[in-house]
Amino acid sequence: MPISSLAFVTDDEARVVCCGAKAPSSTGLKCRWGDVEVPARVEAGGEVSCCVPTLENVNPDLESSNGVPVKVLHNDRILVEEMISLETIQRLRPRKSKGAQDGFVTTTDGGVEPLVLNGSTATVAAAASSGCEPTNDPPGMTAMASSASAGMTPEQPRAETRKEAMQRQFSTLRPFVIISLSYLLFTTTDGAVRMIVLLHAYRSGFSAWQVAIMFSLYETAGVVTNLAAGMMGAKWGIKWTLLSGLSLQLVGISMLYGWRDGWSAPENRWKGILFVTCAQMLCGIAKDLTKLGGKTVTKLVTPDEQQSRLFKLVSLITGWKNSLKGIGYFLGAACIAFNYQFALAVLLVLILAAMPWAALGLTPQLGRARKENLTLTKIFKQPYNINVLSVSRFFLFGSRDMWFEVPLPFFLRNSVYGLGWSRPLTGLFLAVWIIVYGQVQSWTPQLVLAPMKQAPANKYVAVLWNVLLVATPLFMGFMLQLAGVFQEHNIGGMTGVLVAGLGAFCLIFAVNSSIHSYLIVRYAQGDKVAMNVGFYYCANAMGRLTGTLVSGALYSYAGDNVVQGFAACFWASVGFAVISAAVEMFLADNSGGLMCGSCLTIVPPPERAATGGVSEVDLE
Repeated sequence: MPISSLAFVTDDEARVVCCGAKAPSSTGLKCRWGDVEVPARVEAGGEVSCCVPTLENVNPDLESSNGVPVKVLHNDRILVEEMISLETIQRLRPRKSKGAQDGFVTTTDGGVEPLVLNGSTATVAAAASSGCEPTNDPPGMTAMASSASAGMTPEQPRAETRKEAMQRQFSTLRPFVIISLSYLLFTTTDGAVRMIVLLHAYRSGFSAWQVAIMFSLYETAGVVTNLAAGMMGAKWGIKWTLLSGLSLQLVGISMLYGWRDGWSAPENRWKGILFVTCAQMLCGIAKDLTKLGGKTVTKLVTPDEQQSRLFKLVSLITGWKNSLKGIGYFLGAACIAFNYQFALAVLLVLILAAMPWAALGLTPQLGRARKENLTLTKIFKQPYNINVLSVSRFFLFGSRDMWFEVPLPFFLRNSVYGLGWSRPLTGLFLAVWIIVYGQVQSWTPQLVLAPMKQAPANKYVAVLWNVLLVATPLFMGFMLQLAGVFQEHNIGGMTGVLVAGLGAFCLIFAVNSSIHSYLIVRYAQGDKVAMNVGFYYCANAMGRLTGTLVSGALYSYAGDNVVQGFAACFWASVGFAVISAAVEMFLADNSGGLMCGSCLTIVPPPERAATGGVSEVDLE
């Protein structure tokens, strides 16, 4: 006899499953989910209702099982035996309903009626009196799987009031709002502290290669931290990874108060490099712990079937993150022009403002995976598409940081071969670049891809925009190497070329980044999203580390002057962008095809997608 209907209670005490089995009495009646036994009882008409244990208690073997076996027993006689899919169980979440008691709600005339969710006609029996354990699962993600039920009587649904709907939506979005605001405040300090370190080091006489070394542990820490953060997020929840990141950022910024002016002497610069590298390492760990929450919360608050909404949410939070990082660049440059210690104090205040909301407003269960043994083997054993996208991400962000993080500000500040700009003007240029990049990233789904019929994105869209990206560093490499304006040090011409070339890179790279940020969340597995995203951003950090170190060496030592060194950085960027596009071709994603507007179809969509069916993405 199949299980006829899955449903939820709407109070805080339990979840239930209503079964098509009948039992004479509740004495000796129980339900067994795998090896976990939970209370059960007989409802009106003889149907059986079972408590649903928390996902942490079910603990299925994910490697060998497609679901959890469920049995309904009466005096050890099996009434119902069925396999419930992991996807269905994963979607089970409680939803609060004011006035719900023991499966009934009070009506306006003082009577009672069966509790019904969202207009469903399935009767939901609460398990408050059955001794179900309380659950801390986050609200907002719900599902209903039902089939024909023998003997179950439909009840008239109760309409959800506007107040209840607003309360439910607020409860759903509260984690998103808290984590996003904390993440955005942190990002402002992350950009600012990077600019403070870079400009202070330039004023103290450190070379581009030496500054690249200062940032090396910042990026190396990201490689390790993203793996650890994935395990921490899956095991302990996003709340603790977020608070850990904010706390480490406080320590890393505070350490920079120890920077001594005497380290500018050539014989003492190794001390400054070592000290700042260690401080930046803490900031790098903090960045990736905090970023994990900002990236994964979008998946946790968006149902799987709402891919367009997910694309917009991911693009919005990622774009605003980058815009505020740009504001941080300008903030850091402006504050250090006033005073080094004052600049650090401003950053500490911003971090302290974010911590109370994260500490008091988040549940420890948010983002936790089912209870299982987490090992490095499982962290590295990622789905195929996650692996491919991670390799592409390595080269994509390596192509940007081959010239952006260290060579560009050094070239802007250089008065002999570069533009000779002041610190505030250099910070302003970098800030505008990142703000524009972030805003384009935020609005890519609506303003760029939707008019071109490329939203939500797939692998073909990713490849197209990555190929377009190759043209921009190619243009900059040719201009720096061959154009007369750079050989003759024509400030006006150099400024025009830099603004045009780097502006084009900014716009196209923003679209690429938006597509990647969406695809990783789309390909991630719901209960292991923290581990999937952590692994992916490990590759991102490795790409940035490679780009930062190689660019510092190329800028300092390639060619006879810094113009040729800067050109070499862009040639390396071309190679990385080409490899990134080539790797994306191997994604197992045939959803949607590729169009350029309504009239031009480059890759026709698969038949199932074209006829409104489910498009296919292979996650195994």
